[in-house]
Amino acid sequence: MKILVYCQNVWGVGHVFRTLEICRALGDHEVVLIMGGRPLDTLLPPNVRCLRLPALEMNADYSAMLTVAPEMDIEEIKAKRAKELMEIYRREAPDVLFIELFPFGRNAFRFELEPVLKTVLETKGPKPRVICSVRDILVEKKDVEHFEARVVRTLNRYFDGVLIHGDKSLISLDETFTRMEDIRIPVVYTGYVTPRPDDGAGQRIRDRKGLGPGDTWMVASAGGGRVAAALMQAVADAFDLLVARNGNIHLHMFTGPYMPEAEFRLLKRRSGPRLRVARFTDAFPEVLAGADLSISMGGYNTCMNVLAVGVRALMVPSGQDREQGMRLKRLAARGAVHVLTESKLSGEAMAEAVRRALSGPPPGTDVVDLNGAAASAAWIERWVQDEPGMRK
Repeated sequence: MKILVYCQNVWGVGHVFRTLEICRALGDHEVVLIMGGRPLDTLLPPNVRCLRLPALEMNADYSAMLTVAPEMDIEEIKAKRAKELMEIYRREAPDVLFIELFPFGRNAFRFELEPVLKTVLETKGPKPRVICSVRDILVEKKDVEHFEARVVRTLNRYFDGVLIHGDKSLISLDETFTRMEDIRIPVVYTGYVTPRPDDGAGQRIRDRKGLGPGDTWMVASAGGGRVAAALMQAVADAFDLLVARNGNIHLHMFTGPYMPEAEFRLLKRRSGPRLRVARFTDAFPEVLAGADLSISMGGYNTCMNVLAVGVRALMVPSGQDREQGMRLKRLAARGAVHVLTESKLSGEAMAEAVRRALSGPPPGTDVVDLNGAAASAAWIERWVQDEPGMRK
């Protein structure tokens, strides 16, 4: 089976890594991954072939589209992308068209998606299944009524199913989308999507770094890193206070691939024997498995990475929208994470929060359903097999 996967990251990296994990779970099938955001240097699963559209992204409040290649203007890039995407679809002739987030998001990219969806709809004879992939929480919309009507209309016309990558016992999508009952195609909660390192990964990481049982190792991460400089500086300030009292404490900081270079250099200058600063690692879940504490914002991927390995976690939700705060409130109520608000972001407050988080037991690994990647792959396979009850 050939699966054509469309994933457009416009700001961070979470959408990419969640999609890659689903692609990995589809290891018995050929996956063609179409990416159209700022390039990200990461390893691909062996069954995945990546094709890149000319890169576009959005500004911080998602009000304007930006080009990564200034030699071309936005309209030129959009026309080129739409042409290339249609050519890829026709050439690859997939059994499944798997679209991440749209139409629940990425409306700015409908200029290239809707022509392909219309082509699928108008195809005579066998046609690919069209699947929407969406996370647990949607960000706020200005005109909710118009937005929800468009989503329902698009899903019912073009799509064969919706995979919600969440656990309904924690958060259901109807909390941020009120018209679920109007969606006439199958809607499935898959569980959360996250990689799971093997049982010995954490100890191997600690051994490689020369960390013994008496050493405390903290890992701070910033997702994509565009808006995390204040958090990372507070973590570094807290580390200075903590290491003065405990010489056996260590910190490894991952600033994110998109942190502005000037901010990255400021943090890099603070590196020392017990503080390491890097942009990114492909082995992040394995690193977390060896840590005593994770410090981060509250994005989907980091939350699920933390839960998958059962590490103590201190999280500072981004105030850009409701998503991170909503998720962390639910997880904190289950005793899975400690939360520090952005308003209390200082070295002293961070140091005290770290002490509290380290003093308690680590959470279990059964807080929520984390089988989302395998479940997504299984549902895609079922939809293609035309089981009873499936549309078309």
